[in-house]
Amino acid sequence: MEEKPSAGIRPHLDKLTLGVTRILETSPGVSDVTLVEKEPADRHAIISWEQKNACILPEDLKNFYLMTDGFQMTWSVKIDDTPMPLGSMVINSISKLCRLGGSSMYTVPNAPSLADLEDDTDEEGKVLLTGNEDKPEKPHFDSRSLIFELDPCNGNGKVCLVYRHTKPVVSPDTEIWFLDRALYWHFLTKTFTAYYRLLITHLGLPQWQYAFTSYGVSPQAKLC
Repeated sequence: MEEKPSAGIRPHLDKLTLGVTRILETSPGVSDVTLVEKEPADRHAIISWEQKNACILPEDLKNFYLMTDGFQMTWSVKIDDTPMPLGSMVINSISKLCRLGGSSMYTVPNAPSLADLEDDTDEEGKVLLTGNEDKPEKPHFDSRSLIFELDPCNGNGKVCLVYRHTKPVVSPDTEIWFLDRALYWHFLTKTFTAYYRLLITHLGLPQWQYAFTSYGVSPQAKLC
């Protein structure tokens, strides 16, 4: 059941979730629809983030944080009257909007950092996209791009806010990309607002982001 919101945030919830809570709650077999209430981010916290990372948050994401400091909605399905967690929709809070790049993603000694994995020979930095004619240049793990984690995807990859051009100064233009577990990039949307709509539309189903890759969702996830 949806957590009871405070009076201050209540008017924003339907707008924030695009009515998906009511759709899920009235769907047969769905249970435990939970929207975690989060207070708006402090404006000073947003300014501090921008100063620390030397870049400006896109206006739509900034407005989102000023409404709610992150987003988390989960839901389950009943199997033999036992609720089984299934859907999970997450947008990291401003404090967890952390940069990817320099540090290693591995725990073994002397493991390479993400920047060490850069390959300048990969087709002029192009990325294979499904159903997209533009073929935008993929992000880079080194100083050419700034990459921040929006959603850890329950360990199935990472949805990232990407500033693809940092020189001579960081461009305010951002995009949303999916980094899969093999560290390949897949373009999702040009704006946070468009990505958020995708997230809600796919109801946070497991591995839904892989529908935007050339190899698609795994057979296991299709069974969900």
